[in-house]
Amino acid sequence: MRRKIPGTELLIAFETAARHQSFTRAAEELSLTQSAVCRQIAALEDFLGVQLFDRVKKRVTLSTAGQTYAKQIRSTLLQLERDTLSVMAHQGMGEVLELAVIPTFATRWLIPRLADFQAGHPTITLNMTTRAEPFIFTDTPFDAAIHFGEAVWPGAESEYLFGEEMVPVCAVSLLGGTTAISPEQLAQKPLLHQSARPDAWREWFGAAGVSNVNALRGPRYELFSMLVEAARAGLGVALVPRFFVLGEIAARELVIPCPISLQSQRGYYLVYPENKAKSASLQTFRDWLLAQAIAYRRTSTIARNSSEEG
Repeated sequence: MRRKIPGTELLIAFETAARHQSFTRAAEELSLTQSAVCRQIAALEDFLGVQLFDRVKKRVTLSTAGQTYAKQIRSTLLQLERDTLSVMAHQGMGEVLELAVIPTFATRWLIPRLADFQAGHPTITLNMTTRAEPFIFTDTPFDAAIHFGEAVWPGAESEYLFGEEMVPVCAVSLLGGTTAISPEQLAQKPLLHQSARPDAWREWFGAAGVSNVNALRGPRYELFSMLVEAARAGLGVALVPRFFVLGEIAARELVIPCPISLQSQRGYYLVYPENKAKSASLQTFRDWLLAQAIAYRRTSTIARNSSEEG
């Protein structure tokens, strides 16, 4: 039976017009005449038997049905474009994995290690898109995700990578000539916060045995990478995962002014939908990633023990 699918050119015209809320601007983007876009939209509405736009004088606005359809079609066209570009890029050879990642985790931990993966598996292309919150895999193009939180992810397998140790870091210039201060002295410094972790400093001071501190004061930054740069600029003391700042600490761009750390009860996990558990390319990436995580856990434990002994 013939599929009930309208022509791609009609869908592209509709998505473009819906995005701009204007047939004129859609025509400009598509290098068409306004009348051509109008005809394509009208043809799509005839095909569907549904009015997608409300037309009032010279203005057009999406109808309720049009709003829903535009959102669905936009996602479908994006996926079709990804698939097309993938085939064009790889000439039908090799496999592509779509991975959702936490931004700073990707830039600070995963990407620096990917040369090893690419060297061992040159036929697998890994595409990464940032997603900070959990999602349902069936609504996305993703094959897997790396997230921070609990092990449970509905409808997905979960693989533990490692936990998180939060440490305070700042520029040497903020310490007035010393490299170590007490928790009480740290409480007098400007505190920098990550927006999604508003209680982190309060928990750190609790672990340090310091009370009566306004641990909520200070500016908030959306990403840990922004927090790290703010600390490097001497704006205050940031509380960040240790592995995010290993390079800056080694280069003496940042120091840990107080050795007390905050161990999180949550961790970093690789998650993937159950129906893709047997994907050969995904399992190859999974095995490599778990090996990297084990190596990191081993070296970080050695480094932490050496630091405590010193």
